Amino acid sequence: MKITLVIASMDCGGAQRVMSIIVNYWARKGWKVTLLTIDDGSEPPFYDLEKSVLHIPLEIAGASGNLLAGLWNNLKRIYVMRQAIFYSNPDVVLSFIDETNVITLLATQGLNLPVVVSVHTDPTACPISKIWEQLRQWTYPRADKIVVLSQAAQNFFSPQLQNRISIIPNPVLRPKFEKNPFGQQLVKPAVIALGRFAEEKRFDLLLQAFDKLKDRHPQWTLTILGEGELRPELESLRQELGLGDRVYLPGVVKNPYEFLQQADLFVMSSSFEGFPMALCEAMACGLPVISTDCPSGPREIIRDGVDGILVSKVDAEALAAAMDKLMSDEEERQRLAARAPEVTQRFSLETVMGMWEAVISEVIGET
Repeated sequence: MKITLVIASMDCGGAQRVMSIIVNYWARKGWKVTLLTIDDGSEPPFYDLEKSVLHIPLEIAGASGNLLAGLWNNLKRIYVMRQAIFYSNPDVVLSFIDETNVITLLATQGLNLPVVVSVHTDPTACPISKIWEQLRQWTYPRADKIVVLSQAAQNFFSPQLQNRISIIPNPVLRPKFEKNPFGQQLVKPAVIALGRFAEEKRFDLLLQAFDKLKDRHPQWTLTILGEGELRPELESLRQELGLGDRVYLPGVVKNPYEFLQQADLFVMSSSFEGFPMALCEAMACGLPVISTDCPSGPREIIRDGVDGILVSKVDAEALAAAMDKLMSDEEERQRLAARAPEVTQRFSLETVMGMWEAVISEVIGET
Protein backbone atom coordinates (compact mmCIF):
# COMPACT_ATOMS: atom_id res chain seq x y z
CA MET A 1 0.00 0.00 0.00
CA LYS A 2 1.24 3.49 -0.89
CA ILE A 3 -0.26 6.32 1.16
CA THR A 4 0.44 10.05 1.21
CA LEU A 5 -0.50 12.00 4.33
CA VAL A 6 -0.77 15.79 4.58
CA ILE A 7 -0.63 18.06 7.64
CA ALA A 8 0.44 21.67 8.22
CA SER A 9 3.43 20.78 10.39
CA MET A 10 4.77 18.15 12.74
CA ASP A 11 5.34 20.40 15.73
CA CYS A 12 3.99 19.70 19.22
CA GLY A 13 0.23 19.13 19.27
CA GLY A 14 -2.52 16.57 19.56
CA ALA A 15 -3.19 16.15 15.84
CA GLN A 16 0.55 15.91 15.15
CA ARG A 17 0.88 13.28 17.87
CA VAL A 18 -1.88 11.23 16.24
CA MET A 19 -0.31 11.68 12.81
CA SER A 20 3.02 10.35 14.08
CA ILE A 21 1.33 7.29 15.58
CA ILE A 22 -0.54 6.57 12.34
CA VAL A 23 2.40 6.99 9.95
CA ASN A 24 4.71 4.95 12.17
CA TYR A 25 2.16 2.13 12.43
CA TRP A 26 1.79 1.89 8.67
CA ALA A 27 5.51 2.25 8.07
CA ARG A 28 6.16 -0.69 10.42
CA LYS A 29 3.62 -2.69 8.40
CA GLY A 30 5.77 -2.14 5.32
CA TRP A 31 3.52 0.45 3.65
CA LYS A 32 5.21 3.11 1.54
CA VAL A 33 4.42 6.25 3.56
CA THR A 34 4.96 9.80 2.32
CA LEU A 35 4.31 12.64 4.77
CA LEU A 36 3.84 16.13 3.30
CA THR A 37 3.94 19.18 5.57
CA ILE A 38 3.22 22.77 4.59
CA ASP A 39 6.05 24.21 6.70
CA ASP A 40 9.66 24.68 5.57
CA GLY A 41 11.15 21.89 7.65
CA SER A 42 13.53 24.22 9.49
CA GLU A 43 12.43 22.54 12.71
CA PRO A 44 12.59 18.73 12.82
CA PRO A 45 9.38 16.83 13.68
CA PHE A 46 8.64 17.05 17.39
CA TYR A 47 7.51 13.42 17.43
CA ASP A 48 9.85 10.67 16.24
CA LEU A 49 9.13 9.15 12.83
CA GLU A 50 10.19 5.77 11.48
CA LYS A 51 13.20 6.03 9.18
CA SER A 52 11.22 4.64 6.25
CA VAL A 53 8.71 7.53 6.39
CA LEU A 54 9.50 9.98 3.58
CA HIS A 55 8.89 13.41 5.11
CA ILE A 56 8.75 16.25 2.55
CA PRO A 57 8.34 19.83 3.83
CA LEU A 58 6.69 21.79 1.00
CA GLU A 59 7.77 25.27 2.19
CA ILE A 60 4.39 26.82 1.39
CA ALA A 61 3.39 28.16 4.82
CA GLY A 62 3.33 31.82 5.80
CA ALA A 63 0.83 34.60 6.41
CA SER A 64 -0.57 36.79 3.66
CA GLY A 65 -0.65 40.58 3.95
CA ASN A 66 -3.97 41.08 2.14
CA LEU A 67 -6.73 39.27 0.29
CA LEU A 68 -4.99 39.37 -3.08
CA ALA A 69 -1.74 38.04 -1.59
CA GLY A 70 -3.72 35.36 0.19
CA LEU A 71 -5.33 34.25 -3.06
CA TRP A 72 -1.98 34.10 -4.82
CA ASN A 73 -0.32 32.21 -1.97
CA ASN A 74 -3.09 29.65 -1.80
CA LEU A 75 -2.94 29.08 -5.56
CA LYS A 76 0.78 28.46 -5.13
CA ARG A 77 0.11 26.08 -2.23
CA ILE A 78 -2.39 24.14 -4.31
CA TYR A 79 0.04 23.85 -7.24
CA VAL A 80 3.01 22.77 -5.11
CA MET A 81 0.94 20.26 -3.16
CA ARG A 82 -0.61 18.87 -6.34
CA GLN A 83 2.85 18.24 -7.79
CA ALA A 84 4.06 16.58 -4.59
CA ILE A 85 1.02 14.32 -4.32
CA PHE A 86 1.22 13.40 -7.99
CA TYR A 87 4.89 12.40 -7.79
CA SER A 88 4.34 10.40 -4.60
CA ASN A 89 2.00 8.19 -6.68
CA PRO A 90 -0.21 7.08 -3.77
CA ASP A 91 -3.09 4.63 -3.64
CA VAL A 92 -4.86 6.99 -1.24
CA VAL A 93 -4.38 10.48 0.26
CA LEU A 94 -5.14 11.32 3.90
CA SER A 95 -5.23 14.93 5.14
CA PHE A 96 -5.49 16.33 8.67
CA ILE A 97 -7.16 19.58 9.88
CA ASP A 98 -9.64 21.86 8.09
CA GLU A 99 -7.57 24.42 6.16
CA THR A 100 -5.08 21.76 5.07
CA ASN A 101 -8.00 19.50 4.12
CA VAL A 102 -9.40 22.22 1.84
CA ILE A 103 -6.07 22.76 0.08
CA THR A 104 -5.58 19.00 -0.29
CA LEU A 105 -9.02 18.54 -1.84
CA LEU A 106 -8.39 21.37 -4.29
CA ALA A 107 -4.92 20.06 -5.11
CA THR A 108 -6.16 16.56 -5.91
CA GLN A 109 -8.95 17.55 -8.28
CA GLY A 110 -8.64 15.57 -11.51
CA LEU A 111 -5.91 13.24 -10.20
CA ASN A 112 -8.37 10.36 -9.80
CA LEU A 113 -7.13 9.59 -6.29
CA PRO A 114 -9.28 8.67 -3.30
CA VAL A 115 -8.98 11.36 -0.63
CA VAL A 116 -9.85 11.05 3.07
CA VAL A 117 -9.96 14.19 5.24
CA SER A 118 -9.82 14.13 9.02
CA VAL A 119 -11.28 16.77 11.38
CA HIS A 120 -9.40 16.96 14.68
CA THR A 121 -11.50 19.27 16.81
CA ASP A 122 -15.14 19.96 17.55
CA PRO A 123 -16.23 22.11 14.57
CA THR A 124 -19.29 23.38 16.45
CA ALA A 125 -17.04 25.04 19.03
CA CYS A 126 -14.02 25.85 16.88
CA PRO A 127 -15.18 28.03 13.99
CA ILE A 128 -12.92 28.91 11.09
CA SER A 129 -13.02 32.15 9.09
CA LYS A 130 -15.94 32.82 6.74
CA ILE A 131 -13.79 32.29 3.65
CA TRP A 132 -12.44 28.96 4.88
CA GLU A 133 -15.92 27.91 5.97
CA GLN A 134 -17.24 28.58 2.47
CA LEU A 135 -14.34 26.65 0.99
CA ARG A 136 -14.99 23.79 3.40
CA GLN A 137 -18.65 23.63 2.35
CA TRP A 138 -17.61 23.60 -1.29
CA THR A 139 -14.75 21.10 -1.07
CA TYR A 140 -15.80 18.56 1.57
CA PRO A 141 -18.45 16.96 -0.70
CA ARG A 142 -15.50 16.08 -2.97
CA ALA A 143 -13.86 13.97 -0.27
CA ASP A 144 -14.34 10.23 -0.53
CA LYS A 145 -14.54 10.05 3.27
CA ILE A 146 -14.63 12.52 6.16
CA VAL A 147 -13.31 11.20 9.48
CA VAL A 148 -14.37 12.87 12.74
CA LEU A 149 -13.61 12.11 16.36
CA SER A 150 -17.10 12.11 17.89
CA GLN A 151 -20.83 12.00 17.26
CA ALA A 152 -21.08 15.70 18.10
CA ALA A 153 -18.55 16.49 15.36
CA GLN A 154 -20.48 14.34 12.87
CA ASN A 155 -23.72 16.16 13.68
CA PHE A 156 -22.12 19.46 12.64
CA PHE A 157 -22.08 18.50 8.97
CA SER A 158 -24.98 18.68 6.54
CA PRO A 159 -27.30 15.71 5.94
CA GLN A 160 -25.85 15.43 2.43
CA LEU A 161 -22.44 14.54 3.92
CA GLN A 162 -23.58 12.11 6.61
CA ASN A 163 -23.10 8.98 4.49
CA ARG A 164 -19.48 10.03 3.85
CA ILE A 165 -18.59 10.42 7.54
CA SER A 166 -16.91 7.87 9.79
CA ILE A 167 -16.20 8.31 13.51
CA ILE A 168 -12.71 7.15 14.46
CA PRO A 169 -11.32 8.01 17.91
CA ASN A 170 -7.66 8.69 18.50
CA PRO A 171 -5.52 5.69 19.46
CA VAL A 172 -4.21 5.45 23.02
CA LEU A 173 -0.82 3.83 23.51
CA ARG A 174 0.25 1.89 26.56
CA PRO A 175 2.97 3.92 28.30
CA LYS A 176 6.38 2.47 28.95
CA PHE A 177 6.89 2.47 32.68
CA GLU A 178 10.57 3.19 33.09
CA LYS A 179 12.39 4.61 36.05
CA ASN A 180 13.07 8.26 35.43
CA PRO A 181 16.86 8.72 35.21
CA PHE A 182 16.53 12.38 36.13
CA GLY A 183 14.76 11.73 39.44
CA GLN A 184 11.64 13.42 40.75
CA GLN A 185 10.21 16.03 38.35
CA LEU A 186 7.21 17.16 40.40
CA VAL A 187 6.76 18.59 43.88
CA LYS A 188 4.22 16.20 45.41
CA PRO A 189 1.38 15.82 45.98
CA ALA A 190 0.89 17.19 42.49
CA VAL A 191 -1.94 18.18 40.18
CA ILE A 192 -0.88 18.13 36.53
CA ALA A 193 -2.35 19.55 33.31
CA LEU A 194 -1.10 19.41 29.75
CA GLY A 195 -1.85 21.41 26.61
CA ARG A 196 -1.19 24.41 24.44
CA PHE A 197 -1.41 27.76 26.20
CA ALA A 198 -4.44 28.84 24.17
CA GLU A 199 -7.85 30.29 25.00
CA GLU A 200 -9.81 27.04 24.62
CA LYS A 201 -7.68 25.21 27.20
CA ARG A 202 -8.86 27.62 29.94
CA PHE A 203 -5.77 27.26 32.10
CA ASP A 204 -6.79 30.59 33.64
CA LEU A 205 -9.82 28.74 35.02
CA LEU A 206 -7.56 26.01 36.40
CA LEU A 207 -5.37 28.58 38.14
CA GLN A 208 -8.43 30.24 39.67
CA ALA A 209 -9.77 26.87 40.86
CA PHE A 210 -6.40 25.95 42.38
CA ASP A 211 -6.27 29.33 44.10
CA LYS A 212 -9.53 28.52 45.88
CA LEU A 213 -7.91 25.36 47.31
CA LYS A 214 -4.43 26.61 48.15
CA ASP A 215 -5.12 27.10 51.85
CA ARG A 216 -7.23 23.97 52.27
CA HIS A 217 -4.52 21.85 50.59
CA PRO A 218 -1.25 23.66 51.39
CA GLN A 219 1.03 20.78 50.37
CA TRP A 220 -0.35 20.39 46.84
CA THR A 221 1.28 21.90 43.75
CA LEU A 222 0.12 22.42 40.17
CA THR A 223 2.25 21.81 37.08
CA ILE A 224 1.01 22.76 33.60
CA LEU A 225 3.06 21.34 30.73
CA GLY A 226 2.88 23.22 27.44
CA GLU A 227 3.64 26.42 25.61
CA GLY A 228 1.75 29.03 23.64
CA GLU A 229 0.74 32.62 23.08
CA LEU A 230 -0.99 32.97 26.46
CA ARG A 231 2.10 32.26 28.57
CA PRO A 232 2.53 35.94 29.60
CA GLU A 233 -1.11 36.11 30.74
CA LEU A 234 -0.84 32.86 32.70
CA GLU A 235 2.40 33.94 34.36
CA SER A 236 0.81 37.26 35.28
CA LEU A 237 -2.27 35.55 36.74
CA ARG A 238 -0.05 33.15 38.70
CA GLN A 239 1.71 36.09 40.34
CA GLU A 240 -1.53 38.00 40.90
CA LEU A 241 -2.97 35.01 42.79
CA GLY A 242 0.19 34.56 44.83
CA LEU A 243 0.88 31.12 43.40
CA GLY A 244 4.46 31.68 42.29
CA ASP A 245 5.80 28.96 44.61
CA ARG A 246 2.93 26.50 44.02
CA VAL A 247 2.35 26.56 40.25
CA TYR A 248 5.01 25.45 37.74
CA LEU A 249 5.04 26.12 33.99
CA PRO A 250 8.09 24.18 32.72
CA GLY A 251 7.15 24.40 29.02
CA VAL A 252 6.93 21.67 26.41
CA VAL A 253 8.49 18.33 27.30
CA LYS A 254 9.42 15.56 24.88
CA ASN A 255 8.14 12.76 27.11
CA PRO A 256 5.13 13.86 29.19
CA TYR A 257 4.80 10.31 30.56
CA GLU A 258 7.75 11.03 32.87
CA PHE A 259 5.68 13.76 34.53
CA LEU A 260 2.30 12.02 34.32
CA GLN A 261 3.61 8.91 36.07
CA GLN A 262 4.71 11.04 39.02
CA ALA A 263 1.52 13.08 39.40
CA ASP A 264 -1.38 12.43 41.77
CA LEU A 265 -4.23 14.02 39.82
CA PHE A 266 -4.80 15.20 36.22
CA VAL A 267 -7.18 18.07 35.43
CA MET A 268 -8.45 19.25 32.04
CA SER A 269 -10.22 22.63 32.11
CA SER A 270 -10.98 23.09 28.39
CA SER A 271 -14.02 24.86 26.96
CA PHE A 272 -13.90 22.54 23.93
CA GLU A 273 -11.88 19.60 22.67
CA GLY A 274 -11.79 17.07 19.86
CA PHE A 275 -10.59 13.79 21.36
CA PRO A 276 -7.90 14.98 23.78
CA MET A 277 -4.72 12.93 23.73
CA ALA A 278 -3.49 14.50 26.97
CA LEU A 279 -6.51 13.15 28.84
CA CYS A 280 -6.06 9.70 27.30
CA GLU A 281 -2.36 9.62 28.13
CA ALA A 282 -3.03 10.62 31.74
CA MET A 283 -5.55 7.80 32.12
CA ALA A 284 -3.17 5.36 30.43
CA CYS A 285 -0.66 6.23 33.17
CA GLY A 286 -3.21 5.29 35.83
CA LEU A 287 -4.05 8.80 36.98
CA PRO A 288 -7.39 9.83 38.43
CA VAL A 289 -8.71 12.50 36.09
CA ILE A 290 -11.11 15.43 36.18
CA SER A 291 -12.35 17.18 33.05
CA THR A 292 -14.88 19.79 32.12
CA ASP A 293 -17.71 18.16 30.19
CA CYS A 294 -17.06 19.72 26.77
CA PRO A 295 -19.66 19.32 24.00
CA SER A 296 -17.46 16.53 22.65
CA GLY A 297 -14.29 14.72 23.56
CA PRO A 298 -13.97 14.03 27.30
CA ARG A 299 -17.43 12.47 27.60
CA GLU A 300 -16.41 9.91 24.96
CA ILE A 301 -13.35 9.02 27.04
CA ILE A 302 -14.27 9.36 30.73
CA ARG A 303 -16.91 7.09 32.22
CA ASP A 304 -18.13 9.54 34.83
CA GLY A 305 -17.66 8.18 38.34
CA VAL A 306 -16.01 5.01 37.05
CA ASP A 307 -12.60 6.10 35.79
CA GLY A 308 -12.78 9.88 36.15
CA ILE A 309 -15.00 12.84 36.93
CA LEU A 310 -16.81 15.12 34.48
CA VAL A 311 -17.58 18.66 35.64
CA SER A 312 -20.78 19.96 34.05
CA LYS A 313 -19.96 23.68 34.35
CA VAL A 314 -16.94 25.42 32.84
CA ASP A 315 -16.33 27.63 35.87
CA ALA A 316 -13.80 27.86 38.66
CA GLU A 317 -16.23 26.99 41.47
CA ALA A 318 -17.35 23.71 39.91
CA LEU A 319 -13.81 22.74 38.95
CA ALA A 320 -12.51 23.56 42.44
CA ALA A 321 -15.26 21.46 44.05
CA ALA A 322 -14.33 18.40 41.98
CA MET A 323 -10.62 18.92 42.64
CA ASP A 324 -11.24 19.34 46.37
CA LYS A 325 -13.17 16.08 46.46
CA LEU A 326 -10.29 14.06 45.04
CA MET A 327 -7.45 15.99 46.70
CA SER A 328 -9.15 15.23 50.05
CA ASP A 329 -9.75 11.52 49.40
CA GLU A 330 -6.80 9.31 48.50
CA GLU A 331 -8.97 6.19 48.52
CA GLU A 332 -11.28 7.71 45.89
CA ARG A 333 -8.30 8.75 43.78
CA GLN A 334 -7.01 5.18 43.89
CA ARG A 335 -10.42 3.76 42.96
CA LEU A 336 -10.67 5.92 39.84
CA ALA A 337 -7.02 5.37 38.98
CA ALA A 338 -7.46 1.59 39.04
CA ARG A 339 -9.97 1.75 36.18
CA ALA A 340 -8.36 4.58 34.19
CA PRO A 341 -5.85 2.42 32.22
CA GLU A 342 -8.76 0.55 30.62
CA VAL A 343 -8.73 3.45 28.15
CA THR A 344 -5.83 1.68 26.40
CA GLN A 345 -8.10 -1.29 25.73
CA ARG A 346 -11.15 0.68 24.63
CA PHE A 347 -9.10 2.79 22.19
CA SER A 348 -6.19 0.47 21.51
CA LEU A 349 -3.85 1.08 18.59
CA GLU A 350 -4.93 -2.15 16.92
CA THR A 351 -8.64 -1.33 17.23
CA VAL A 352 -8.34 2.24 15.96
CA MET A 353 -5.96 1.39 13.10
CA GLY A 354 -8.35 -1.37 12.07
CA MET A 355 -11.03 1.30 11.71
CA TRP A 356 -8.69 3.46 9.62
CA GLU A 357 -7.81 0.57 7.35
CA ALA A 358 -11.48 -0.29 6.88
CA VAL A 359 -12.08 3.29 5.67
CA ILE A 360 -9.11 3.10 3.31
CA SER A 361 -10.26 -0.24 1.90
CA GLU A 362 -13.71 1.23 1.33
CA VAL A 363 -12.54 4.34 -0.56
CA ILE A 364 -10.04 2.41 -2.67
CA GLY A 365 -12.81 -0.01 -3.59
CA GLU A 366 -14.99 2.91 -4.72
CA THR A 367 -12.34 4.40 -7.02
